[in-house]
Amino acid sequence: MRDVVEQLQRLGMSGYEAKAYVTLVGAGRPLNGYEVAKRSGVPRSTVYETLGKLVSRGAAYELHEEEGAVGYQPLPPAALLERMRREFDDSMESLQSSLPTIAAPPEVPPTHNLRDAESLLTRAGDVVAAARSALLIAAWPEETALLSPLVRRAEKRGVEVSATCFGTEPDRAGDRAGGDAGSRLLVVVGDRREVLIGGLANGAGWGVYTQDRAVVLLAAQYVGGVRR
Repeated sequence: MRDVVEQLQRLGMSGYEAKAYVTLVGAGRPLNGYEVAKRSGVPRSTVYETLGKLVSRGAAYELHEEEGAVGYQPLPPAALLERMRREFDDSMESLQSSLPTIAAPPEVPPTHNLRDAESLLTRAGDVVAAARSALLIAAWPEETALLSPLVRRAEKRGVEVSATCFGTEPDRAGDRAGGDAGSRLLVVVGDRREVLIGGLANGAGWGVYTQDRAVVLLAAQYVGGVRR
């Protein structure tokens, strides 16, 4: 249940809204506010406000029963997810056209450090997902496997992908070029416009993302050199 609540929060629900919705879905019958509060852990002082928000977003419906009692029934999960998908797609289409128009060009090439494995791999995924013409990747099998779904999507949209997987046959040179003292090198160059360079070892990660032209060029030449 916790995982479902967290995922609903990522899609825009508050914690209380997600708990209340999951409780309604799991009940199999309409519940009143008292029952929702008791089962979900949402405070009684805020449960009706929370249910009202679910009703406002169309994720639940009020059922007026005898003697003025009010019950709440959830929108079925499949319908809710499809509605969220449509709303997300609509927002993305709108932002793709409007957001770039207000963005000021950077005075210096964007550069930032990455201090753990999760942020490193997430940023690497960003570079792969943003590529429109070419990708250069040098990675070890662990990171290659993690990035492969995004890489396949890039290939389907026509991106030319050149990849080196260190430590595999016949790439014996990769054993030396791609790792040092147990660390694993990761280099992802997108459209020869941006690059992520990092290392991973024992669950830790570190690296840098930049659009600095000189660094991007050096990284592209490095990946090309390893491939040869």
